[in-house]
Amino acid sequence: MKPRAPVVFERLDLLEWHLCQRLAGFSIHRPWLWLLRLASKAGDWPLWVALIAAQPWLQGREGWRIALQYTLTALVAIAFYRLVKTRLCRERPFITFSTIACQEPARDRYSFPSGHTMHAVMFCTLVAAHTPWLLPSLIPVVALIAVSRVGLGLHYISDVAAGAAIGYGMALASLALTP
Repeated sequence: MKPRAPVVFERLDLLEWHLCQRLAGFSIHRPWLWLLRLASKAGDWPLWVALIAAQPWLQGREGWRIALQYTLTALVAIAFYRLVKTRLCRERPFITFSTIACQEPARDRYSFPSGHTMHAVMFCTLVAAHTPWLLPSLIPVVALIAVSRVGLGLHYISDVAAGAAIGYGMALASLALTP
C-alpha cells in the first residue's frame, strides 16, 4: 500500500500546479533547460564538496574546524530531510499532474522538502558567516538551484520554500552551537 500524503498537500498541490506547470514550461527553451540542469547537477553535491574542501585554504588554521562544521551540519540536515520526506510522502508534481513535464530523472517519488534547496541555502548561510566575500558569486547559484527544482518539474514552490527554511534553520543552529 502506497503511503498517503497529508490532506494539506492535496490542497497545496491544486493551488500550485498551474504555476509549476508554467515555470516548467519554460524548459522548452534549450539554453534555459541546459542552465537549469547544470544548476541542478551543481546542487547535487559537487559544489558543496568543493566548498567544504576549500575551507582550510580559505580560512587557514580555522579552516579544518569550519570544514568539519559544514560536514556535520550537512549530515544532520540530510538525516532530518530524509525523516521528513519519508514521513510526509508528497508526490512530485510531474507524478501528480501529467501536464507538468519532468526534465531530469528524479531520485524518488517524493518532493517535500527540496533537499537541493535546503543544502544551497544552508551552505549560503554558513558562507555568509565565514567568507561573506563569496556571496556575490554564490547567491546567484543558490537562486538558480532553487528555480531549477521547479523549472525541471521536480518540485512545487512550497517544497522549495520549505527546503530553504530548513536549510536556513540548520545553518543558524550550527552557527549557534559553535564558538
